[in-house]
Amino acid sequence: MKKLRVGVIGCGRISVRHLLPLTSIDEVELVACCDIKKDRADEAAEKYGIKAYYSYEEMINSEKLDAVHLCLPHYLHSSVAIYAFEHGVNVLTEKPMDVNLENAMEAVRVAKEKKLLYGVIFQCRYNNPAQLVKKAMTSGKLGKVLSARSVLTWNRSDDYYNNSDWKGTWDKEGGGVVIDQAIHSIDLVNWIIDSEIESVDCTMHNRGHKIVKVEDTAEGYITYKNGAKYGFYCMNNYACDEPIEIRMFCEKGRVTFSYHDAYIIYNDGTTEEAHENNKTNAADGGKDYWGSWHIRQIRQYYNALLGKEPLEISGEEALKTHKLIMTLYKKGGMLEE
Repeated sequence: MKKLRVGVIGCGRISVRHLLPLTSIDEVELVACCDIKKDRADEAAEKYGIKAYYSYEEMINSEKLDAVHLCLPHYLHSSVAIYAFEHGVNVLTEKPMDVNLENAMEAVRVAKEKKLLYGVIFQCRYNNPAQLVKKAMTSGKLGKVLSARSVLTWNRSDDYYNNSDWKGTWDKEGGGVVIDQAIHSIDLVNWIIDSEIESVDCTMHNRGHKIVKVEDTAEGYITYKNGAKYGFYCMNNYACDEPIEIRMFCEKGRVTFSYHDAYIIYNDGTTEEAHENNKTNAADGGKDYWGSWHIRQIRQYYNALLGKEPLEISGEEALKTHKLIMTLYKKGGMLEE
């Protein structure tokens, strides 16, 4: 069978979570990578035995690709995706979809118009704990979520922002702790509750950073049309990256889970739990907070591209979380005029 020809655009830190899995999927041939920083592209090309490009336009126009993976600064996600779609190439992009809502919606529209597959990475949905909680919810074992909360206390120092030419900026990253760190826990709760949003309230502050203007602290309260209430707190002024914690009080039980562990106590006294035991991070140079399951989502994307199953996290599906994130920023009151 002819293999799908695939390229990766952006060879920064997160790209390893795409390059490595692509070498293990039988139906896929990783043929090229691209980065405007020549040394990054050359290093990845040498490591994986592929061709290096320094222009994504040149790569797309030269390689007759079936799909590209986008591992780029946030503000480039939609524009590069649209370029790929307009050249007949399917797209799997890192989160978030963009730094604003209109661009994200336009990318979804173009993909639909061109009849191409648009996937958005939310790999934490594929963690064992998240899968257990979602299954318990969709099966009806937990009943409806009545109330949920999430807490994230991580560390992103001024040095972290100083070492990047786009992190910590409104125009290129689109914000701070909400859009870059807490987006995953917010997405998990939104996905599990699975209801239209009724109202959103949020406050944001920069309390501990001197060299950036984006928020490093946020708290919010979200209500859903099915009656669920969700409160969250996040900040990146902590001394380390503590495990995130999500709690849910449901009609038929209580849930406590993080990226690594989940515990469910049902009202009848029975329990369930799940744990993360995939330890690939140290071997491939990845970060622990990325989790280990990009590969699950990437394989699911290619199963969908090959017509074996429906795409689980499409552009339309990811828009649910993106709309919520953009609303939080509007309510937070920190966006630059």
